[in-house]
Amino acid sequence: MTIANNSQNIPFNEAQQAWLGGFFAGMHSHIIQSAGSGDNANARSICILYGSQTGNSESVAHDAAQLAKAHGLNPGILSMDEIEADTFIGLEYLLIITSTYGEGEMPDNAQMLWETISSDDSIDLTNMNYSVLALGDTSYDMFCQAGKDWDQRLEKLGAKRLYDRIDCDVDFDEAAENWIGNVIPLMADGAATITVDSNSIPATAKYGRKNPFPGKLVANRLLTSPDSSKEIRHYEISIADSGLSYEAGDALNVVPVNCPELVADIIKAIGCSGDEEEPVSGVLMPLSEALREHFEIKLPSKELLNEIAKRSGDQELNNLLATDDKDQLTKYLWGRDTLDLLLQFPAMQFSAAEFLALLKPLQHRAYSISSSGKANPETVHLTISSVRYNSFNREHKGVCSTYLADIADDNSAVRCFFSPNKVFRVPEDNDLPMIMVGPGTGVAPFRAFLQEREFRKAKGLNWLFFGDRNADKDFIYRDEIEAMQLHGVLNRLDLAFSRDQEEKIYVQDRMREKGAELFALLEQGGYFFVCGDAYRMAKDVDKALHDVIAIHGDLSEEQAAEYVNQMKKDKRYVRDVY
Repeated sequence: MTIANNSQNIPFNEAQQAWLGGFFAGMHSHIIQSAGSGDNANARSICILYGSQTGNSESVAHDAAQLAKAHGLNPGILSMDEIEADTFIGLEYLLIITSTYGEGEMPDNAQMLWETISSDDSIDLTNMNYSVLALGDTSYDMFCQAGKDWDQRLEKLGAKRLYDRIDCDVDFDEAAENWIGNVIPLMADGAATITVDSNSIPATAKYGRKNPFPGKLVANRLLTSPDSSKEIRHYEISIADSGLSYEAGDALNVVPVNCPELVADIIKAIGCSGDEEEPVSGVLMPLSEALREHFEIKLPSKELLNEIAKRSGDQELNNLLATDDKDQLTKYLWGRDTLDLLLQFPAMQFSAAEFLALLKPLQHRAYSISSSGKANPETVHLTISSVRYNSFNREHKGVCSTYLADIADDNSAVRCFFSPNKVFRVPEDNDLPMIMVGPGTGVAPFRAFLQEREFRKAKGLNWLFFGDRNADKDFIYRDEIEAMQLHGVLNRLDLAFSRDQEEKIYVQDRMREKGAELFALLEQGGYFFVCGDAYRMAKDVDKALHDVIAIHGDLSEEQAAEYVNQMKKDKRYVRDVY
């Protein structure tokens, strides 16, 4: 077999052999095969790597692969944790599509590869041709940092940039399409062309990110006690007759509608009536409709913030922006939203067109699904904490959480679409142990996992670490969890309600208490899952896991880290954190 290289067929070189090794290793589930007939021996292979926390990068990767096939290329799609460093180094044609997680960090599935490639300056990538698409959010300080880091690192190691990096904001569709449309022909330049049967290119799904399904809200019930400090609710959305399906571990993206009262208050604050008609995506509509359904009006964009500072002349705000003091600016904005800023400077007015030009598009919100698609094929369940707080003499509400809680009803079309998470999955081997750490709403996917295990009649041990503030107020799904214990679906349950005793106890404390048993299950090939808060809980749980492995495995700190890294490579330590 030969491969096209600069329009001439020559035997595989070492780099191509390395690529093909990785290509065929992942081919059964992760590689999009050639659109042409046969094995496409003359097609140039390109690797499309994605780093993703919520699925957007993977979606764009598939879009790129579809166009690559139409250009006679043989595209392979891999998550960044599915390629070995040696194979990566041997790639000749590479597209990287990555989001940025947290404060400028790599997504979980990109971290290990990044650590390897970024730590060795002797790596030679002079045979690599590449381009990077970075997905991000300009409301964060480290906008698209992961993509910037990859782009700079590959260049430093000698790789040739075929097309400049594109940094995408939350409304990334158009920018991503432009990047794909420009970079794919460059990847194909000089490659042997083939005839592509257009019927063999996968059709776009009927429903997805660009065309959400209008689901019906069929259940909305309070899970926490009415006197709890939290409001956590259970939702069920019907997807009957949609043709859609999902797996336990996937996420559902919900496209919200803004609070009507907030829309009315903002319109009044900027000095408009709401009836002004403005074009939105080529369609004329009243300002009130545009603000309700199409624009982010809760959190001020940087453009709006700068304009407010300019028009108001407020010395404090202008100084914070001028000095670029991110910590102080964060403190200033803490608890404030767009309406707070407008009310702070009541003399300031905007025309409808001026105001809309300063806003970002209203984005979907992703939620971990709390049901098994096998056990519940016609409905998808969500477990969501409603965001409500008082600040600056106003009641504030979260956008999507209170859209579902207060606005959507059984007559509403709840626009939604799925984001598959192919890594965050119930083990295929039904006999392997499964350890789940999910305090608060982090229990959501583990409710789904347990339903899945029960549906499969799996015999593997299931162990859940759960907790919240108070057992009598915040023990969500208590009846279900206790019933699963009774029926032998949930074999072990360790609870950590932090405020039920003088000294606060958290899930990581329970892990350490049961360290010997936990480590024994890991040694048996057990899977370890974490879901919930990324900034504190997930980091504390990760530290506890390292400690448990070091202590009960009689390992050094470095050896424990290697043990954990191997678990990550084996997809036995997986997180769904936010």
